Amino acid sequence: MHRRPPRTPVRRAALPVLGTLAVLVTAVQPAGAAPRPGGQDPVGRAFTGAAAEFGVPRDLLIALGYGETHLDDHAGLPSQAGGYGVMHLVSNPDQHTLELASRLTGEAPSALREDTASNIRGGAAVLRSYADEAGLDRAERRDADAWYPLVARYGGAANPSNARLYADTVYTFLAEGVTARTPDGEELSVRARAVDPERGPYESASVASAQSPDYPSALWVPASTANYAVGRTASISKIVVHVTQGSYAGSISWFQNPSAQVSAHYVVRSSDGQITQTVRDKDTAWHARSGNASGIGIEHEGYVDNPSWFTDSMYRSSAALTAYLCNRYGIPKDRAHIVGHSEVPNNDHTDPGPNWNWTYYMQLVGGSTGGGSVQLTFPSYDTLRAGSSGAQVSAAQSLLNQQGYDAGTVDGNFGSKTTAAVTAFQRARGLGADGVVGARTWTALLAAGSTPALSQGSTGSAVQRLQRALTAALGRTVSADGTFGSGTQQAVRDYQSGRSLGVDGAVGSATWTALQAGR
Repeated sequence: MHRRPPRTPVRRAALPVLGTLAVLVTAVQPAGAAPRPGGQDPVGRAFTGAAAEFGVPRDLLIALGYGETHLDDHAGLPSQAGGYGVMHLVSNPDQHTLELASRLTGEAPSALREDTASNIRGGAAVLRSYADEAGLDRAERRDADAWYPLVARYGGAANPSNARLYADTVYTFLAEGVTARTPDGEELSVRARAVDPERGPYESASVASAQSPDYPSALWVPASTANYAVGRTASISKIVVHVTQGSYAGSISWFQNPSAQVSAHYVVRSSDGQITQTVRDKDTAWHARSGNASGIGIEHEGYVDNPSWFTDSMYRSSAALTAYLCNRYGIPKDRAHIVGHSEVPNNDHTDPGPNWNWTYYMQLVGGSTGGGSVQLTFPSYDTLRAGSSGAQVSAAQSLLNQQGYDAGTVDGNFGSKTTAAVTAFQRARGLGADGVVGARTWTALLAAGSTPALSQGSTGSAVQRLQRALTAALGRTVSADGTFGSGTQQAVRDYQSGRSLGVDGAVGSATWTALQAGR
């Protein structure tokens, strides 16, 4: 039977892990949302029902779910570690709480992934199974403090220090209280209380206290050596901004898992901006494919589609780190060198996404919110429209501004001003004025400028401009190296043939005119 010595109640100061919290989700209440008739609050009912069914304290369940996901099920999509739903039920090679929940509740894995009530019930069932294994009796199960080792286990960390970091986060939310809104506008509350968690075997597991070897304000928790490469093959020249798609503690733990095959140099916590370094700057973290060799990756706790994670504390802490790194490694403080994961070539990620405030972030960094040397060369050019974001949006904005069409700040976010500029450009070029940057608009934008005669052997920026325009027009990559070689000559011939131009492989006024008209 689970027993413990008498305790003296302790208030918030007993859990300094997160500092002072303001735990309020503000960005998810739909404008003008009407109260539910009869007080029908499905997520609240799910927490209350699951707590009663499995004998788990309701407030503990909510605090755990809030710490994992801010009570957002993310439409059944997985976290970076393969966790699903509000309660982050995990299915990966080393953790199987999703499958355990299915066995315990009889719910299908698909329901546990996609239905919030089922997911909450599954999380409660997993916690109760841990409590039964630990021998908690009925009286002890009523005491939230007795669940600490089980919450630590729920986080899935193999390292006791990381498990304690995870559990301390949950108990700090209990101590500070939580007022949260679900994506549907339902409000749930947990009152602040005195907490005195019984840490059991985790009492002696110190939360990471080693100082970062590269950034004095950060902690140091090294990633598994299976998840990064020692040394670099290129000099450090950029900062890459990421969003974890998971929790702070969970991401640090995931980077320590050899199965992850991913890592980042730094992780920033949402609530208070705490930073943990997991890979040395001098080594190559695996975070951005083509950007790994030259980039320093900074992960930010949260999810791309939920702006509540991007707190002022996080922005300020991360910006201070970025400014420090730029000063240390001579990186220009502009949007050509401080980029999002989505802006790194040959990546399929969308982070940090449209909810990340690049203008504010760059102001805090102390750099330029404009383009600097904006990246214009891509292996292909995507269709862009209102709501798009990333490096290609920055490229389109920069090109529009160069041609006298005011797209506003080159910030990588396709808003109303960019739409107006695109539409005006399209009208002037005789294109369909729909405000969407497709292949024809890209071709016209990329080809805009002077029209010198070019042929095999030509070099320079005009050749590079031609190569980019051909990439957009032909829908295949033409190497934009600024040298008019045989590959560029063949691309010109293919373009001329497809547009009923004279096919000679050289670029004169007729070919330039066709390109600049978006043909």
